[in-house]
Amino acid sequence: MLHFSLLILTLCFTGSLLAQDMQRVRRNLEILCSKEFNGRGYVRKGDSLAAQWIAQEFAKIGLKKFKNSYFQDFQLSINTFPKKVSVKLGKKKLEIGKDFILRPHTPTLKGKAQILVLDTLIFTDESRRKAFFKQDFRKKVLVFPAQYANNLLKLKLEEMQKLAQTNSWVSLHQKLTASLSVRQEGQAEIMLDKTLWDGSAKEISYDIFAQWIEKYHTRNVIAYLEGTSKKDTFVVFTGHYDHLGSIGEAYFPGANDNASGITMLLELAHHYQQNPPAYSVAFMAFAAEEAGLIGSHFYTENPYFPLEKIKCLINLDLVGTGDEGITIVNGSIYEEDFIKIVALNEKHQLLSKVVKRGKAANSDHYFFSEKGVKAFFIYTMGGIKAYHDIYDRPETLPLTKYKELFKLLTFYISEL
Repeated sequence: MLHFSLLILTLCFTGSLLAQDMQRVRRNLEILCSKEFNGRGYVRKGDSLAAQWIAQEFAKIGLKKFKNSYFQDFQLSINTFPKKVSVKLGKKKLEIGKDFILRPHTPTLKGKAQILVLDTLIFTDESRRKAFFKQDFRKKVLVFPAQYANNLLKLKLEEMQKLAQTNSWVSLHQKLTASLSVRQEGQAEIMLDKTLWDGSAKEISYDIFAQWIEKYHTRNVIAYLEGTSKKDTFVVFTGHYDHLGSIGEAYFPGANDNASGITMLLELAHHYQQNPPAYSVAFMAFAAEEAGLIGSHFYTENPYFPLEKIKCLINLDLVGTGDEGITIVNGSIYEEDFIKIVALNEKHQLLSKVVKRGKAANSDHYFFSEKGVKAFFIYTMGGIKAYHDIYDRPETLPLTKYKELFKLLTFYISEL
């Protein structure tokens, strides 16, 4: 009887170690996505506040530091919009984030301009093209459907020069998807929700202040746990903690992208602190992924230990859904490992589907794999469609297969 009771306790204890604390996950999501962190971007030091919080969590868990610090500092250039942004379409005041956003390279712009609607027939009708470019483009704002942006870039040089005489551009979008830019360029562009455009407005007014910062200081946050027997070889978990920050008074919470990956990384740190594996485990929270994978690239050029000592790297980005399974980038490159993950998934009946992709420069795994590291990028599929917008919020992030993905990762690592 005693033996049976001990067995039950052991099974329950083991299960608790494999399980995640979902209350803690939700709490961490809310913290990372809070207004205080301002979208974890480069206005009002949102990235720095998030980095400091992650370092504090690493310390609470008991993770070790490389080089006596959790931080790896570097610099980047970035264009920002730190002040209130005002745009009016005719007499209608538009709401930043909901009605419009800004193309990230947009410079400071103030004033008003008459609307000039692009005649889309210029791309198929030569007479319409000639008539369109005979107009005076000065003190005008060019309005065009976003799907014609590539057509505009293919115009003749003299035609592009005419378009450059406009005060700004307004592109009409089905969905507003924000991004970052490391440059500030001459042509301002307002990205407008196309449902607001009915053709009746004759004028647009705007007050936009852009601040380009040439040497913005940011940092990666990195820690590790020592392995029990193969201490000089590492399993590495990565994820970017930065997001888009804010445009004026609108901020981008970035729950799925990528507070979800950072909370998963923290849960894995809790797990391996309680269950030390044979290999050492490194946890890397990268900055400036949204600006062009800058933080992870910096790390691969300035590694804390030889990259050839990485047994496997798993990058976690967009892991907050899972209704339709997961995709593994580089799965077709490392076929043997992919097959092993699929077999583990089927054995434990965790996810509906595990899909492989080839090489892709779409997240922080990329520069590691370019240097010969066996690196995978895993993201979940299905569920909410919020992406790079103000609607990617923690309260609507379902975490549908979050626990199942966590288990799959730990099962895979245990078989390395």
